[in-house]
Amino acid sequence: MDLPPFGVAGADVVLVGYFSAGQRDFAALMDAAAAELAARGARVVARAVQRRGVSHGGARKMSLPFSSRTLLSGGKVQEVAEVCERTGADVVAFLNPLTAHQKGSLTGLFGCPVVSLAENPPPV
Repeated sequence: MDLPPFGVAGADVVLVGYFSAGQRDFAALMDAAAAELAARGARVVARAVQRRGVSHGGARKMSLPFSSRTLLSGGKVQEVAEVCERTGADVVAFLNPLTAHQKGSLTGLFGCPVVSLAENPPPV
């Protein structure tokens, strides 16, 4: 299993989602993920949403990540890192699939494990 051994029950989680501007239901997706984590005993201590719109490179780039290393923009990475430090988060959970390289980079930047809910549901 690709998940770090953090156990969701009792964990403080920062929930992150990356969405193109064309994805209109992003708030509902974030709410559903937060509800699933809460049902498993986790505490969602913060949420962060990164939207990529037409103003960031045109319509043809809306579905591409800001960074192949982090998926997110530099400013959003800094924002999530500050939230992790301030809240003492145990894990950052992305709604999006992440590569092993992205997980490693983000874990180092955030100071706690990073997992993808799209790849593996969290263990109880």
